Parts: sequence; structure tokens; C-alpha cells
Amino acid sequence: MQTGIVPTALDPQSFLGRAPESLEIGELHALHGQWAAVELYSPATTPLRRIKAIASTPSACLDQLAALGLDPRQHEVLMLRKPY
Repeated sequence: MQTGIVPTALDPQSFLGRAPESLEIGELHALHGQWAAVELYSPATTPLRRIKAIASTPSACLDQLAALGLDPRQHEVLMLRKPY
């Protein structure tokens, strides 16, 4: 498999468990405008920044978290943007 190449038929769910910072340029272009939920940082928990949900709207991200049994209040939702 070649790195840096993103298929046109992209499955956003394939990015779950990855750190937003680890997304490659092609992936960021393909995901531009999508919303990702990551666990909130707390000195007590210091979670790894991993994508837990990804959707086209913030509310859909929160719905995915709830469906997974995760507390949406313990997550932040951020828009994935083009790298430049």
C-alpha cells in the first residue's frame, strides 16, 4: 500500500483511533470539512489524542459517541481542515 494516497471512495470510519496530528496531507484534503471528536485533555487522565468519532456535523459526532457508550461531555469536537 502506498502512503500519502487517499482513495476517492473514502470511509471516514477508517480514521477512528488515529491522532488528528498523524493525518497525512492527502487525508486532510479528503477529510476537509468533516468533524472529529477527541477526548478532552485532563491532567488526571492525559488521554492520547485519538479520533473517537468522525461525521459531517458536530451533532452527528456527538451522536456517534453516545452510540459507542462514550460520554460526549468528555470530548471536544474539532473541524478537520486542509493542511494549508
